[in-house]
Amino acid sequence: MIRALFITLGTVSLGLGLVGILVPILPTTPFLLLAAFFYARSSERFLRWLLTNRWFGSYISNYRAGRGLPLREKIATIVLLWAAIGFSTVYVVTVWWVRLVLILIAAAVTIHLVRLRTLRPGDDSPPNAGPRSPEVQQLNG
Repeated sequence: MIRALFITLGTVSLGLGLVGILVPILPTTPFLLLAAFFYARSSERFLRWLLTNRWFGSYISNYRAGRGLPLREKIATIVLLWAAIGFSTVYVVTVWWVRLVLILIAAAVTIHLVRLRTLRPGDDSPPNAGPRSPEVQQLNG
């Protein structure tokens, strides 16, 4: 029963994360990470599918491992975020305080993304791993 509940919650979280890609107010990353959390505790098959998905599998894996996001993804996310928020505040929302909330959300998400570690090509090391001494490299192969 718990397994079915976690699979359902994981699927709902995944759905909300997918909607969050299109709706600027709804965050994507927390819902995708929540889906991974529920799938990890209920279904190895669903978790494997999520982590190997061609659109967001590496995104989730890198984020969970603390490796960060590639610079290209950071820039694209920030540009799309501000384009959507800008469009919404100019053409959709008429209430001033809702506009302010949207701008504050966009600013907070931007700060979060800028502060995330930038994943460089070929960088598979965990954060703060630092260089290893030759002795440690030799022992670990």
